[in-house]
Amino acid sequence: MTTGPRIEHLVTSGTFSLDGGTWDVDNNVWIIGDDIEAIVVDAAHDAEAIADALGGRTLRAIVCTHAHNDHIDAAPDLAARTGAPILLHGDDLALWKQTHPDRTPDGGLADGQVLTVAGVELTVLHTPGHAPGAVCLYAPALTALFSGDTLFAGGPGATGRSFSHFPTIIDSIRDRLLTLPADTVVHTGHGETTTIGAEAPHLQEWVDRGF
Repeated sequence: MTTGPRIEHLVTSGTFSLDGGTWDVDNNVWIIGDDIEAIVVDAAHDAEAIADALGGRTLRAIVCTHAHNDHIDAAPDLAARTGAPILLHGDDLALWKQTHPDRTPDGGLADGQVLTVAGVELTVLHTPGHAPGAVCLYAPALTALFSGDTLFAGGPGATGRSFSHFPTIIDSIRDRLLTLPADTVVHTGHGETTTIGAEAPHLQEWVDRGF
């Protein structure tokens, strides 16, 4: 008996490094698909664990929400294991090269692009701010947004390091994410899920606090 499209979740552990610092992190890895095929959002830290979770399914793509090393470090290994292409927005190539100077992504991501897996459409939303090429994936059929590090439970992603910009992430969240239906579940790059409805009332607080 087969089951329909669903969202699966792994937590993998490793490090995040940028601007000369390194921090221990736990990352959310999201698998969207059915019993036949899937897409992985953010191949973080442990290609073997992600491949094990996929089982025998065909991996259609490895989607990178942005190119900070903790979100892409296992992507080439997972691609080698599965034959799946790595997709990244072109504005994050400079960040990508810091981690993988000898391996380029296999394809780009563009605002409005639609990826399809298991009959589910995932629309790419370019949401710069945390990183220049940051994207989210919106799947209305699953009432789901995969936000990477653009939006968390409680506020925006960090903007205190290279390649990031606070006013830009606020614009991205206000104009691209908080306009989605309130019941949309936000599947984040780290930590707990939230909803658009839970986060929308706090936009002015974030601006005032200057995350």
